[in-house]
Amino acid sequence: MPENAADAIIHLYQENASSWNGLRTQTLFEQLWLDRFLALTLSGGRNILDLGCGSGQPIARYFIDNKCQITGVDGAAAMTNIARKSFPEHTWIAADMRNLPSLGKFHGVIAWHSFFHLTPEDQRPIFKTFSRLCCPGAALMFTSGTSLGEAIGTYAGQPLYHGSLDSTEYRHLLQENGFEVIDHVKEDPTCGGATIWLAQKMLNID
Repeated sequence: MPENAADAIIHLYQENASSWNGLRTQTLFEQLWLDRFLALTLSGGRNILDLGCGSGQPIARYFIDNKCQITGVDGAAAMTNIARKSFPEHTWIAADMRNLPSLGKFHGVIAWHSFFHLTPEDQRPIFKTFSRLCCPGAALMFTSGTSLGEAIGTYAGQPLYHGSLDSTEYRHLLQENGFEVIDHVKEDPTCGGATIWLAQKMLNID
């Protein structure tokens, strides 16, 4: 097992996939944001990449119910195995978002409660990955912390790592990589206290 909490994230979810899937609330309090994300994809299509998809429940399932074609990626193969059994007509890939296989381009990319498990140092280069994966006009949505730093929670009795940049740097990285910020809410009380970024790839950027 990895020695530090940041390196142990994939192992933690791999070892606890079944229990996590059972405990994950199926109440879709995220729906308002998911609907806003989907609305941005309408002009291009419904080919969605879910980075850190977990078991596909309930986020990917909601997109599937809204006639999206999903490619789900998660570092824990046990998670993608659960998703594949539930939704065999979609694509599920076990891979680290820091080292993705060739996936093509998508009309929307979401990294909900997954991107923030990367260290600040690992988060910065991912914005180039986001840009590469997004068609012009594509929606991008992810959750983050509120300030530069690291925080350690617990899950299944083990350390649960979270990292974040500050808002100014996130805005700069999005702009630098061809995205316009559509909305940003810190600790949204209507969404479980999540800090959310919703952006769109500029149409003149390929």
